[in-house]
Amino acid sequence: MKKIILLSCLFFAQLAVADIFRVFREVDGSTNWQWIANFSSSIFIIALSLTIARLFFSRRQAHRYNRELEEIKAQLELRVQERTATLNDANAQLKGSNKALETEISGHLATTSQLRRSESYITEILSSMPLMLIGLNNKNKITQWNHRAEDISGVASVDAVGKDLWKAYPDITVTADQIARALEQKSAVSIKYSQRGQYHFDITVYPLTDQTDTGVVILIDDVTQKVKSETMLIQRDKMSLMGEMASDMAHDINLPLREMLKSIKTVRQGLTDAPFDPVALKEILEDSVIRGQQARSVIENLMEFSSGGGDAKSQENITDIIDHSIELAEDVLSVTSGLRFQDIDVTVDYAENLPDFACYTTELQQVFLSLIRHACNSLGRIEDDNHKPAIRIAVTQLYDDLWVRFHHNGVMISADDQQYLFESFATEEKTNNQYDTDQRLSFTHFIITEQHHGQIAVISDEDQGTTFSIQLPIK
Repeated sequence: MKKIILLSCLFFAQLAVADIFRVFREVDGSTNWQWIANFSSSIFIIALSLTIARLFFSRRQAHRYNRELEEIKAQLELRVQERTATLNDANAQLKGSNKALETEISGHLATTSQLRRSESYITEILSSMPLMLIGLNNKNKITQWNHRAEDISGVASVDAVGKDLWKAYPDITVTADQIARALEQKSAVSIKYSQRGQYHFDITVYPLTDQTDTGVVILIDDVTQKVKSETMLIQRDKMSLMGEMASDMAHDINLPLREMLKSIKTVRQGLTDAPFDPVALKEILEDSVIRGQQARSVIENLMEFSSGGGDAKSQENITDIIDHSIELAEDVLSVTSGLRFQDIDVTVDYAENLPDFACYTTELQQVFLSLIRHACNSLGRIEDDNHKPAIRIAVTQLYDDLWVRFHHNGVMISADDQQYLFESFATEEKTNNQYDTDQRLSFTHFIITEQHHGQIAVISDEDQGTTFSIQLPIK
């Protein structure tokens, strides 16, 4: 458009020099209007053509620009969609992160609250413990001081925490060397302390080696009442066991003495009556001598037991102890039913190469003697004349233990009686059980379990008889 205007200006500038209408005049100088009209039309057509061409190219250019704009728009829309999707994803992730963060914060708050409650609960437990609890750091400064420590020491917790242990409580029996030993060994150190035999304390020092700040916890338990109760219980058990043994010995002595008195009365009656049979009198006197020897054997056995009970353990072979117990039973046992020990078929079955083991010989003799006495009483209660009383004793070795199985075919022990068989001779608890105290084996149980750290059990059946199983550790 600028070029057309420039050309027009140049054209009309030339015409301004001369007559601009000269080309449209005739020779005679008249104006040829037809030429003017044709020229104007041509100029108009040319201008219109140029305008149309300009518009055509402008339209094409506009279409091209529009296409480019559409492409740019599409690209922008795609980018906007991508950015929007990215923002949506980021927002979703942010919301998820916020939610997770809120959940984590809630969890931390709940954990913090739970930890506070747990800390308060543990602190309350430590403060309410019925024994002294003292915490020390690695410089022996007090970090814990519970209510029991306050009551015993008379020092308040606020006055004790942060101070040196021996300055805050000079009377404490724990020494710095003991605390150092616990830290060095990294294990608990137990201390027994008695004050003039009237007060007893169990002191335990626990090292805290897994903590950032090392230290110890001291527990001091006043066990005075416990020691007194245990002492009384031990004394009662000893008296109970001695009572059971005295009952057995009295029973073994009573029967021969009673028979001796009966024989003496018979002899006295025979001497007053005339004539009397010298042969019968001699038999009565010989029987009295046998009964007297039996009573003496019981007393000698009791004296042997009392003199050997305090000896140290000795290496013995269990078969020798059992054999000696069987020989002893022939001399000391008396059965009220009239059954003689000589009438019982006693057999033994010993495994080969049984090792010696450390034991209290006289006490184990009393164990086997008590089992034989118990078997004789059960055998004597059988009323069948065709019954053949028998005792079987077997000894085997299994790994590091000796096993003794003592079997007899006498009257079975009921399930109820088995519950009371190993109970103490004297007990404060009253039960409805009427099991004869003479038949109890609490003394036997005590010697096996407490003195020799073994076990004893019983199985009784009406058809199979009764079997006592004893386990004795060799080492």
